[in-house]
Amino acid sequence: MQIINIGEQQYQVEPVKEKPQTGTVNGESYDLDLAKDGDGFHILRNSKSYRVDVVKADYAAKTFTIRVNDSMYELSAKDRFDLLLEELGMADLASSKANDLKAPMPGMVLDIIVSAGDTVTKGDKLVVLEAMKMENVLKAEGDAVVKAIHAEKGKAVEKNQILVEFES
Repeated sequence: MQIINIGEQQYQVEPVKEKPQTGTVNGESYDLDLAKDGDGFHILRNSKSYRVDVVKADYAAKTFTIRVNDSMYELSAKDRFDLLLEELGMADLASSKANDLKAPMPGMVLDIIVSAGDTVTKGDKLVVLEAMKMENVLKAEGDAVVKAIHAEKGKAVEKNQILVEFES
């Protein structure tokens, strides 16, 4: 089961299964014909046709902007794992957002690869730090947007100094 929020409306959704494609929304069954169409989908339900395009997607936060025919919708989704983590009081673990990047050791900043406003994904290179005559490439721990850079190329940094701050 998934929980889908569209504005203030909340829907419990059991995903589409096999063909014919059936599922449930808030306990009500539905049948539909779903086909991939270019970058979007074509859905046929009760003889009505819908064109669905994903306009914007943040997979880490599980938020999406979709266009259905000519109408735009903001969605957020939670799967069964997100719901379980919430139930256990550990909802913050459900996201894979990056923590601020801190210097793992004292060193010299050789290169800053990102800028404020950049969107990064897990594993992206952010900063090159020289410590003990070795170059260390510091990477993003998760998906995020860079809020600010707190380091300068050619300047020394201390252990645990924040180098890159991310939006929360």
